[in-house]
Amino acid sequence: MNDYQKRFAACLAETGAIFFDQGLVLKDGRPSPYFVNMAMFKTGRLSLELGSFFAGMMVSQGIANRVDIVLGPSYKGSAIALSAAIALWQEHQMDLAFEYDRKEAKTHGEGSVSRSMFVNRSLFDGCRIFIVDDVATSMGTKFELLDKIASEARMAGQSFHVAGIGIGLDREQTTAVYDANGRVILGQRGENAIEDFVSRSGIPVFSVARIREVVDYIYKERIPVMIEGRRLPMDEKTKAEFDAYVRVYGVV
Repeated sequence: MNDYQKRFAACLAETGAIFFDQGLVLKDGRPSPYFVNMAMFKTGRLSLELGSFFAGMMVSQGIANRVDIVLGPSYKGSAIALSAAIALWQEHQMDLAFEYDRKEAKTHGEGSVSRSMFVNRSLFDGCRIFIVDDVATSMGTKFELLDKIASEARMAGQSFHVAGIGIGLDREQTTAVYDANGRVILGQRGENAIEDFVSRSGIPVFSVARIREVVDYIYKERIPVMIEGRRLPMDEKTKAEFDAYVRVYGVV
């Protein structure tokens, strides 16, 4: 792991953004031994820390010098785009624009003329965009954002290029499988959503860190993390439960 990835793992534990408990259920209906809530990066210091992790990823992957705009989908992605742009300037002297989208088109003020779905109106002909967000599950919201960017380009008569997508934590998890009645089928592995997205869109996806390496680092370094409401180093039982879960639902 790179230094920024180690700091990210430690910060996830410190903030309680990652925690382990019994009886957790994901939005897709599957049980999970852990949960991730990036909204826990909720102070000025922590927001800048999160931006620093994304900036580190962008620089180490050679992305930062190939894009003009960091775009974060509303709402969590908006804060990440801003903090990443600040960190890129403070730590790497790279001054990139940041942007985020509206949930609904603005119809008053400058919006009554432009009808733009993007707040800062920083997109320009030929611009290179890097999308940032906290996590990725089905990638459905990413496809929606790509449609919004394409629509904006058509309306402006311009060409925008999405150079990549960066997520905070890759949960390395397949999609859920459902029966004919829409009930989740436990113990079955679905598709690799990120791999499918890359195949369909042609856009590469990067992550600050992957869940396996984050948990392994927290476990080996005995970094205190929230487990069933208590902050303590990860025990063998909790680690074994995580490993068993990944064997069932994780990507190969």
